[in-house]
Amino acid sequence: MEFDQRFGLNRHLVLPGPLALDAGLSFAPVEFAYETYGVLNADRSNAILICHALTGDHHVASNHPITGKPGWWTRLVGEGLPIDPARHFIICINVLGSCLGSSGPASTDPATGKPYGMSFPVITIADMVRAQALLLDHLGISSLQAVIGGSMGGMQVLNWTILFPERVRSAVAIATTARHSAQNIAFHEVGRQAIMADPKWRGGEYYGDNDPPAAGLAVARMAAHITYLSEAGLTEKFGRKLQSREAKSFGFDADFQIESYLRHQGISFTDRFDANSYLYITRAMDYYDLAEPFDGVLAKAFAKARNTRFCVISFDTDWLYPTAESRHIVHALNAAGAPVSFVELSSPFGHDAFLLDVPEQNRIIDGFIRAGEQRA
Repeated sequence: MEFDQRFGLNRHLVLPGPLALDAGLSFAPVEFAYETYGVLNADRSNAILICHALTGDHHVASNHPITGKPGWWTRLVGEGLPIDPARHFIICINVLGSCLGSSGPASTDPATGKPYGMSFPVITIADMVRAQALLLDHLGISSLQAVIGGSMGGMQVLNWTILFPERVRSAVAIATTARHSAQNIAFHEVGRQAIMADPKWRGGEYYGDNDPPAAGLAVARMAAHITYLSEAGLTEKFGRKLQSREAKSFGFDADFQIESYLRHQGISFTDRFDANSYLYITRAMDYYDLAEPFDGVLAKAFAKARNTRFCVISFDTDWLYPTAESRHIVHALNAAGAPVSFVELSSPFGHDAFLLDVPEQNRIIDGFIRAGEQRA
């Protein structure tokens, strides 16, 4: 198969499947939205898969079609950057369960001609990875130079090395974890309950009248967004500064700048994301526990990944997936005999640091990728 050389080629594909799911079901057909950058070389050895986070998408380095904003990782992907379309064939796939072109609750069920809604099967992070592998099989890509991702993207990266260790030569897992903690499950449940408590949710059957549960989804986004930031960053940026007023209103309008900021984040999110997809993807993250199928021993999970090179990156102000979580992954990789490098970077930006301007992250990833190319 020949690939277009244009930068940021947006693609759509439906495969017959079926895709076996952890829930014990088979799902078919499977719809994919994905984006590619660069050209696959003659021996198909330069493919890099980028995995996106919870509210991300496949528009990793090109403008978003709804918001018009630049891609979410333009600091890392592009000409002269660590992941360069002049050297690599880059692919980013909208995850299973999402709402931006891949199969999800808002997709049309061919059996009924209507959106799946809550009849869409409950999925896992591993199911997302199996779907990605299905697409790569169709594209004739049997081996990946690297799989890279942060947050939920990092969860997919680690799952790739466990489910398909023979296909992954290098793995970069950033600001992530080996399992979702009780605290993280709790934050997600607050968000899900906010959505389901919105009268407009209607059991997930809201697609027909174009009147989604925007208020509930906005609150869910606000609660989650707090976890992506750091206390120091919030204090420095907002503190207790008032929003466009000289004195407190003694009411419940957005007196403080941080309140106004969170409301804006929540409202703008509803323009580009589906409430049911938020339910499904957060549930997938909550079910995520790499060690669970291996007697609770994480090193056993990585036992077949000894031929994959790992780079694990954490941030000192990330309290969603703190550095201790990354160290746990590194210790398990060491115990499994897998080659791994690890660094904790300093940033005031909290969990979102991996998406922001952290030059040291670029240098580390660039060096790691180039070292792998020299070994090949």
